[in-house]
Amino acid sequence: MTRIAKLALVSALVFWSVPAASETCRTLGYEGTDYAICEVRAAEDLRLFLNDAEGRRLGTFERVNAMLADEGKRLRFAMNAGMYHPDRSPVGYYVEDQEEKARLVRSAGPGNFGMLPNGIFCILVDGFTVQETLAFDAARPDCRFATQSGPMLVISGAMHPRLLPDSESRFIRNGVGVSPDGDAAYFVVSDGPVTFHEFARLFRDSLKVSDALYFDGNISRLHAPELGRDDFGFPMGPIVGLAVQADGDGN
Repeated sequence: MTRIAKLALVSALVFWSVPAASETCRTLGYEGTDYAICEVRAAEDLRLFLNDAEGRRLGTFERVNAMLADEGKRLRFAMNAGMYHPDRSPVGYYVEDQEEKARLVRSAGPGNFGMLPNGIFCILVDGFTVQETLAFDAARPDCRFATQSGPMLVISGAMHPRLLPDSESRFIRNGVGVSPDGDAAYFVVSDGPVTFHEFARLFRDSLKVSDALYFDGNISRLHAPELGRDDFGFPMGPIVGLAVQADGDGN
């Protein structure tokens, strides 16, 4: 083998040995349904987004990306993150950059949000937590960002007691679960209609999370370039997203 051929072979081996960039989002099949799952670690720049600098609702992944561009960043993934009123203001508790924007709702009410126990997803300085609302109210963790939604899907490893295994109510659904050590948050949207019970089983039995929270149903949308997805529709309320450098792979 000539010297040039040897150099070419070494170069090829070096090129192919470079590890691929880690993935944030993947597709998982579980009990006959595919789910898009985006995993975020505590050290990453996960945020909630509601308004722009002028106080106008962002509402779309495109507008969040445009705002992040001013920081030289972009969304690696994003999804809707909690229920909202017709004006797209949060139905329940909402914190952004440690500032409370909407109050905690403790009482039962109509719809899925009021199917107690509901809960709060909280982004801490060093991790994540999902807590049932009254437990959260008693503990009041120091959340950098927080959003209230409901119902809870998994509570301390147990299914929400009102989720029925024989339910016939099926929708595309999305939500979030947190690992027992609080270091990882799993954002999930079903690719097809599922019941609450099926959705909760995915978190409890497949992802092995101790606590999980439902975000929404029919309007569930995902921005995940890794999966070739940039779902569109009517403007949303709160959005959760992972910000990364725009000129790199985000690692």
